[in-house]
Amino acid sequence: MSMNWLPRDDGMKDHGLIGPEHWGTEPPCTVYEKRPVLDAKGQAVPGLFTSWVTLNNPAQYNSYTTEMVKGVIAGMNAASLDRSVVAVVFTAVGDKAFCTGGNTKEYAEYYSRRPNEYGEYMDLFNGMVDAILGCKKPVLCRVNGMRVAGGQEIGMACDLTISSDLAIYGQAGPRHGSAPDGGSTDFLPWMLSIEDAMWNCISCELWSAYLMKLKGLVSKVVPVLKVDGTFVRNPLVVTDRYVEDGEIVYGAMKTGEEAKKAKEVLKAGTTDFTLLDRAVEEIVWKFTNLFPGCLIKSIDGIRAKKKFFWDQSKLANRHWLAANMSVEAYLGFNAFNAKKLTGRDTIDFVRYRRLIAEGRLMDDAAFAEVLPPPA
Repeated sequence: MSMNWLPRDDGMKDHGLIGPEHWGTEPPCTVYEKRPVLDAKGQAVPGLFTSWVTLNNPAQYNSYTTEMVKGVIAGMNAASLDRSVVAVVFTAVGDKAFCTGGNTKEYAEYYSRRPNEYGEYMDLFNGMVDAILGCKKPVLCRVNGMRVAGGQEIGMACDLTISSDLAIYGQAGPRHGSAPDGGSTDFLPWMLSIEDAMWNCISCELWSAYLMKLKGLVSKVVPVLKVDGTFVRNPLVVTDRYVEDGEIVYGAMKTGEEAKKAKEVLKAGTTDFTLLDRAVEEIVWKFTNLFPGCLIKSIDGIRAKKKFFWDQSKLANRHWLAANMSVEAYLGFNAFNAKKLTGRDTIDFVRYRRLIAEGRLMDDAAFAEVLPPPA
C-alpha cells in the first residue's frame, strides 16, 4: 500500500481529501499499491511509480460493493495527487474477470425497493466514473477477464485498454433489470457507429477481445493462454478474416464442434499474464518519457468528449436508476441473485409482458408470477 498518506515532513503540501481507510487486502475490497516504473530493459526506475488500483472480489467476479466503489475513488484521487506517480493501472484479482459490474447480491438484498438508498449509491458510482475521468495521470485498464455491465462502463471511462485475449465484453442491463446508463449509453455512440452502439447496449451480446479491437474499443490484445510452454491465441475465437454470409468473420466466438475442441485446448493450458503486464509496462515507460504537463493536457482534451456526454446524462440517469429499483431492477437482480436456488437467472419475460398488457398492479402477487420458483 502507498505510504503517501502519512504526514508530510518534506515541507510539501498534502492536497488530498480522502485517505487509505477505503483500501484493504481482504476481499471484497479495493487494493491500492505503488509499483516501480520499469525501463525498457525491465529495470526499476528509482523514485517513479505506477499506481495499481485493483478490484479484489474474485469470488463474485470482481463485482464492486459500495465499499469497493469508495476504494476506487480513493485510489484514483491518491494517484492523481502523488507527484511520483506516472500512470494508473486499473485491474482486478484473478484470471476470470476484471469486473462484472455492481454486486448483484448487495443490489438484491439491500438496494432493491430502496430507491433513495440506491440513488445515494449511484452518487458514489458517478463519483467513481468522475474520479477516473478526472485523474491527473493516464489511466490504463488492464483487463484480466470478463469486463461486463458496470465493469464495461468503468473500463471505458479509462484512457486505454490492454486486454487478455480470453476476456469477453458486453452489457447486461436490459436482461437483468437495468439499463447501461453508467457510461455505456454515453460513451458508445462516441466510440462506435450509432447502430453498433445501439446493438451493443440492448442485445446483451458478449463480444470477444478481438472483436473489441476490431471495433476500436480496446488498444491492445495479447495472448495469455500457455499450452506446453507456448503462448497460443484464444482458441474459442475466430482470428482469421474471411467472408461468410456477406460478413467478415473475425472476432466471433466459435460454436459446435469447433467450440468443443477449443475448450479442450483451454483445459490443457494455463493462464500467464507475462505478455499482458509487459504491454502495460511498455506503455507506462512511453508515458514516462513525455512531458507530464503536455501529456495530461492531451489526455484531458480527448477525455473532454467522453465527459461531455457523461455529464449531460449522469444525474438524470441516477434518478431513473434509483426509481427503477422498485420494479424491474427488483425483479432482475433478485432473479439473478437466486440462480443457485432456481436454476434460472432471469424472470419469465413473456409473462411479465402479458401482465403489463393486462394493466396489472405490480405488487408482490404479480412479482411472484414472473420470478423463477425454487427448483
